[in-house]
Amino acid sequence: MLKIAIDAMGGDFGPAPIMEGLISALRHNTNFTAIAVGDENELKPLIPSYLTDRIEILHTEDVISMHDSATDALKRKESTIYKAIDLVKKGEAHAIVSAGHSGASMSLATLRIGRIKGVTRPAIATLMPTSENQNTLVLDVGANVDCDAKNLFEFAIMGQVYAEDVLQLDEPLIGLLSNGEEESKGNEVTKEAFELISKIPNFAGNVEGSDVFKGTVDVVVCDGFIGNILLKTAEGVADTIGKIIKKNLKRSLISIAGAVLMRKVFKNLKVRVDYAEYGGAPLLGVKAPVIIAHGKSNEKAIQNAIYQAINAASSNLNTDIEERLKLYAN
Repeated sequence: MLKIAIDAMGGDFGPAPIMEGLISALRHNTNFTAIAVGDENELKPLIPSYLTDRIEILHTEDVISMHDSATDALKRKESTIYKAIDLVKKGEAHAIVSAGHSGASMSLATLRIGRIKGVTRPAIATLMPTSENQNTLVLDVGANVDCDAKNLFEFAIMGQVYAEDVLQLDEPLIGLLSNGEEESKGNEVTKEAFELISKIPNFAGNVEGSDVFKGTVDVVVCDGFIGNILLKTAEGVADTIGKIIKKNLKRSLISIAGAVLMRKVFKNLKVRVDYAEYGGAPLLGVKAPVIIAHGKSNEKAIQNAIYQAINAASSNLNTDIEERLKLYAN
């Protein structure tokens, strides 16, 4: 049976929403158990009696805050994130979910759990909503500010394998994010990456920013600097559109009447752009599933992040990444 390590104290709102999400996941999925890492005095009262045999508590009181440096995590061996990742390193858990300091999670996972053979740098992947009935997987969205062509090639492999093994997509298309669709577009790094990624089946070539939301391809590859800006811009645009709609609906009775009719449409839109629906972002390229959830994650987001961890741990993701890299790296 799978065992998932949970950094139970790392989120912005303390352990309550994290434990609620864990409890909800355990209720709906009987195929895993969990180790909640955190202050036992705070966690124990949050666990219902009927789940005490499926939730183990690993007591520690130190928490890496969002204001701490990621490098601090390497020294603070009693912190929740250090102990949770160490459970995976020691084989006592199969995957980890954390809504805590993302930099600390990435650093510790890379150094303690280690990278898959052939991976130079792990990457954070996230799902972006599209106008079609699907999502686009984008990576990297923050793990690596500066990347070379080889890094982008590895991201393409990892993204494609994740789309196949975890998202269950058949022959997912890969696009390289650039400032134009033509092969000649891009900077020196993306031009070199284009040549490398061309060896991979189902490479659709360069794509533009708008293609991310059109669903033109299944996987979009970029460096972490551009990817993080893309992610934050998308979140800001979605929030702004929501506010504009609300303000305009308040201006007339006709608009209010229309709003009642459009309620289902707005509800569906909210579901598509809500990060809670996707749970978290997988850190691809390390030897065990690491899911980095949003610091403001609610119960639903944590539940879905745990499901992501279970799906990844139940797949052949890491083996397939290693084999695919070996196949196309030369």
